[in-house]
Amino acid sequence: MSLRSAPDVDRGLVIRTPERPEPGFWVGAPAVLVDGDRFWLTYRERRPRGAAPERGWRCAIAISEDGARFDDVWEVRKDQLETDSMERFCLSSTLDGFRLFLSFADPADNRWRIDAVDASDPARFDVATRRPVLTAASTGTEGVKDPVLFFDRPAGVEHLFASFAAARRDLPAAAHATADIYNVGATTHPTGLATRSAGDPGFTWQGEVLAVGDDWDRFQARLGSVVAVDNRWIGTYDGSASHEENYEERCGLAVSSDLRRWERRTPAGPWITGPGPTGSVRYVDMHRIDGAWWFWAEVTRPDGAHELRVVPGSA
Repeated sequence: MSLRSAPDVDRGLVIRTPERPEPGFWVGAPAVLVDGDRFWLTYRERRPRGAAPERGWRCAIAISEDGARFDDVWEVRKDQLETDSMERFCLSSTLDGFRLFLSFADPADNRWRIDAVDASDPARFDVATRRPVLTAASTGTEGVKDPVLFFDRPAGVEHLFASFAAARRDLPAAAHATADIYNVGATTHPTGLATRSAGDPGFTWQGEVLAVGDDWDRFQARLGSVVAVDNRWIGTYDGSASHEENYEERCGLAVSSDLRRWERRTPAGPWITGPGPTGSVRYVDMHRIDGAWWFWAEVTRPDGAHELRVVPGSA
């Protein structure tokens, strides 16, 4: 593995700032598609409960030529999905254009789900045409969200990684009442995998691939990016010790030899921490571009708000 040190997010370039310099106001959950000489960024804006429209209220797609200066080309607001909240989206390219994976709380049962929508151009997505990809029912979980797509081209297989709320028979009846199973401490949140080969009508759920740990990441281990390096795969993941650290996760590092079994390389502590009171750096999307490492991340600031940063071209 050629990553010698963690990126210095303190020196990262700020891409987007929150609406207010206060806790609960966030902009982040980045996912970046590098498409030739263009960078496509999806990101999410959130407000605290009580600040309408509260929680994840807006997601957007932006374009850039340098990976740091982005212009919005598309947006969706949570009322268009009739949802209480949205989280990380993920954009991919297809033979006919682009596919957007949406992560939001299902208005029918408050459980998180992932849908997809296609368009010829990222500025033309119509969420009214979305279709289900992964749901609590189809995965046998309490909810699934935060998609990360990796296409293994030699094998011809799409890998869709997602954070899920592990099923429990004794789950309290009110666990989904807030539409945020991830914040009630009723279950753990490892990463699962769904795969799709050429010709398959949809993704098939394969189950857990990155388990929670025993220490700082014993409550959540959410894979955030996947990069192929030297016949292996390196991934960043968000870890937390309990639901009290939900929303303030820190970043760990994991490796895999087959994309199905992941080994944490940072069991004793986070790989990346930030300047805020919690040290949170989350949703780290890591890319290898022309021999240099790039990192996009949501970072907690000293005032408690979250902003979106990029650390470009780290050797």
